[in-house]
Formats: sequence, structure tokens, C-alpha cells
Amino acid sequence: MKNLNLENIAKAVGGELVCKDADMAAEVSGVVLDSRKVEKDYLFVATKGERVDGHSFINDVFDKGAMAVICEKVPQLSKENTGKPYILVEDSFQALKDIAAFYREQLSVKVVGITGSVGKTSTKEVIASVLSARYKVLKTEGNFNNEVGLPLTVLRIRDDVEVAVLEMGISDFGEMHRLSRIAKPDVCVITNIGQCHLENLGTRDGILKAKTEIFDYMQTDASICLNGDDDKLITVDEVKGRKPIFFGRSSDFDVYTTQYENKGLAGMALKVNRPGEQFDAVIPLPGEHMVNNALAAVAVATVFGLHQEEIISGLSKVEAVGGRSHIIHKDKLTIIDDCYNANPVSMKAAIDLLNMADTRKVAVLGDMFELGVKENEFHAEIGSYAAVKNIDCILCVGKLSRNMYEAALAVEESISQAYYYETKEEMLTDLPSILNAKDTVLVKASHGMHFEEVVKVLQDMY
Repeated sequence: MKNLNLENIAKAVGGELVCKDADMAAEVSGVVLDSRKVEKDYLFVATKGERVDGHSFINDVFDKGAMAVICEKVPQLSKENTGKPYILVEDSFQALKDIAAFYREQLSVKVVGITGSVGKTSTKEVIASVLSARYKVLKTEGNFNNEVGLPLTVLRIRDDVEVAVLEMGISDFGEMHRLSRIAKPDVCVITNIGQCHLENLGTRDGILKAKTEIFDYMQTDASICLNGDDDKLITVDEVKGRKPIFFGRSSDFDVYTTQYENKGLAGMALKVNRPGEQFDAVIPLPGEHMVNNALAAVAVATVFGLHQEEIISGLSKVEAVGGRSHIIHKDKLTIIDDCYNANPVSMKAAIDLLNMADTRKVAVLGDMFELGVKENEFHAEIGSYAAVKNIDCILCVGKLSRNMYEAALAVEESISQAYYYETKEEMLTDLPSILNAKDTVLVKASHGMHFEEVVKVLQDMY
């Protein structure tokens, strides 16, 4: 890894390097927190977790061939590992961020940083797919978008990577500032300003302030791509002397569409307009929200100079990520796996997606977390929304979702079947008797509800 030798690492983290005969110029070949992932010449960062203390595995990683470790206390080395190099620091997690920030400065890679309240992951997937039509792309995997995941993703970049597409997630003020310091994006993308993390951020204006911290450490010549359909983002007129590129569904924007066709669960077709040209494209992921995701990708692709043929090809090859509007076709059931996370905006989008099905529509909905003082009101709003959207059956799960259930029943022409369960386990007991063959079933809740277990049960059921 370029310039990641022991001397530079120790300087980057402000730590004390303790060693005897180590080769100070040798570069580590990888950086990990998980001792099980250590390979020859890796750097292991020992951290204290809720259940496991990585310091307990220092001898193990040296036995596996680790070049060095970062730790918060002097390790008790075995006889065989006596003299092996380690770097003492006050905070291993901070050291991880410092290493990633230093490593980022050594790289010529272009970085696309993506944030927003809703749609970060799906937008990341679309942008990565489009840019892959020309470039070697590395993207954030899974939910590695926080102050641990982002630096680990940066540390996965190698010399052959030309563009890194990084998802950046936060829940409080200051976090995005720290993530931006690591990523130093060349292109900043913000999908929207919704109602996530109101507990910490207070209002949507607070969310806007927190999300736009992504600009703090962007490159001096960075481009900014913003969703013009968002009432908060459209107020961003200029950042450090640079005008944003707006995308959306108005001809007032730089990249836009005013013509699109919903093809149901088969995806969306749209006529794309950007400076100087217009072309047709199809994105094979369902839901109208995918229109703006596609436009975000076109905006980024325009910054990178991609031709329309490359954009069309990249959009056509986008694949859904498990837990995020991932459609699973079984012989007797269609499952919309959208269980990774939930908030009022994404919950309504998922219900709209379910409403496209031409079969009996069943919604298994769970609690949405971190919504602040209006959490009961937001859950009730979702119940009312589902009731007027032609959903045939709704199963509400969790203490907060009682508000959802009661609001659904209160609608004059309510859902024909509605059930409430305080726990997921109670719901799973009844689920087989409620479902019919050929149903389309939406599974949606905040990550803490662990609704991936519901998806697994459904898959095993048919």
C-alpha cells in the first residue's frame, strides 16, 4: 500500500513505534480490525468492542504473518513474537481514521462521496455501475459508511482503482466533517434531506447543515451534484465559489427528465436531458425514486466526461443490493426485500413499489427508529398512507407500529386485512396462514428490527 510503511504510519497516528529489527521502509499490504482477516504483512488495528477486545488476538495475528499492530496498551507478546513491531496510541479507532486520511493523500484516485437521508446505497450502486462502463471502480460494500466503515473502504483502494464511490452516513453533527477529512471527495453528491436522525439533528435544517459538512474537505476543484427536487438542497446556491450541478424532474436543472415510464417491478424508463443532448435509458430497478438515482448518476458521469452510450449501458446493468428494494422471485411468492433500514420517506417509497404489483399485495412493516419526538405521528402517517394505496394486507410489528396499525384501521376505506404484533416472533407464527400463493410481500423496517430474518423465513417457506 503506497507509502504505508511503519515510520509513516506512526507519524500519521501520532503513536509510539516500538520495534527491534523491523524493516521501516516495508509497506503493509492491508489494514484490518478483524483478526480473522489478517494475512501476511497486514497491519492489525486492535480495538475494544462491546463484546471482544482485539488486544486479545495480537499474538494470533503475528502468528499469521502480520507485519505490525496498532494497540492502546503494551501487548503481552509470546516468546516467538518478542520484538515484533507495534505502535502505541491513545485511541485505536482514531488511529484507523488517521491512517486512512494519510493513505488517501497518497492516492491519485478520484473519489465520489455520496450522502443524503434516503437512497445513499441505491444511488451509490447506480453511480458505480455507470462509471464502471469506463473506469476501474471500487465502491462501498454493505453498510461500511460510518467512521469505521469509511476508513476501511478507503484502505481497500489499490493502485489499479481509478474511481472510488464512497457512501457516507451520519447521525450527528461533526461526523460528516470527519468523514470528509478522510475521503476528500472530488465529487460530492447529496440525494435529499429527509427526516432521519431527528433525535440528534433536530430539524431538516439541522440535517442540511450536517450533510453539507461533506464540503468541508472536498478537493479545491470538486464538483457538487445535488437533487434539485429537494426543497432544502435547492437553496444551496454556491459552495466555495463553485455552483452545484442540479439534477431532477424540472427542465430548470442541468440534468433532468420530464418524461419517464414506470414499468412496474421491471424498472423505470426515462428520457434523459443534459447539456447538449437528449437520450433514452432504462434502469432495471423498480420505483419512481430510481429516476432521481439515475439522474444523479448521469450528473456524475457528465463530470467524468462519459458518453451517452456508456451511461445507457451502465444504467442497464445496475443490480439491487440485498435489503434495499431487492426483488426475490420464488415459485409461489414475490418478495420485496427492503429491510435494511426505514424512515418515513423510504417507507412510503416502498409502499409505492409494492403497489405496482399485479398480485395480492402484503406489507410486513416494522418500527422506524431515531425519529425523535414525532415518532408516533410518523408511524401513524405510514399506516394512513398504506391504507389508501390499495394494499390488501398489512402486518405491523413493534411497539411503535401500533400507531401504524391503528391509523390504517381509522381510514374510511381501510385495508381489508390488518394485523398487529408486538414482536417479530409472534408475527412469524401467524405469517404462513395469512399468505396466499402468488402474493407479493414487502418486508420493511429499521435495521434494528432484524427483518432479514423475515425475508429468510419467506424464502424458505416457498
